[in-house]
Formats: sequence, C-alpha cells, structure tokens
Amino acid sequence: MQDLGNTQFFKVEPEESQNGVKIILDTVYHALTEKGYNPVNQIVGYIMSGDPTYITNHQGARSLIMKVERDELVEELLREYIKSSHWER
Repeated sequence: MQDLGNTQFFKVEPEESQNGVKIILDTVYHALTEKGYNPVNQIVGYIMSGDPTYITNHQGARSLIMKVERDELVEELLREYIKSSHWER
C-alpha cells in the first residue's frame, strides 16, 4: 500500500523541446481558430481524453499535437500561466 503521509516529487527536466511545444501549441491554436473552433475547449478536450479528433487536421495540427505527450502540454501551459501571473520568485 502506498504511503500517503509523504509528498511525492514530480521532477521534469527542462528540455530543449520546450520551444517545440510552444510552437506546436501556437500552430494548433491558430489552426483551430481558422476553422472556427474554440481552441481552448478543443485543446482541453484533447488533453483530458487523449482523443486526437478534438484537434483539426487543418495545417497538420492533429499530427503535430500527437508528437507531444499530453503531460508536456499541461506543463507548458501551466508554466506560461505561472509566468504571466507573476507567481515566479
């Protein structure tokens, strides 16, 4: 049985691919917008379900987003949110 009294550490090593994740998210966002979808809803749907049909094929967005692990997408989105909210020390 797992010890629930201690905090688990989840450490993600910074990678050079962080820029790649940003570029992919940007491309996917614009492709969804161009096709008339709400990009936030569609990206969240993809992250939550893993179902790539939430992402349009327009501009190769679906195949691009599938190159990135969903936890990497969440990490990048959270990192940018924290940066924009000035939570960083």
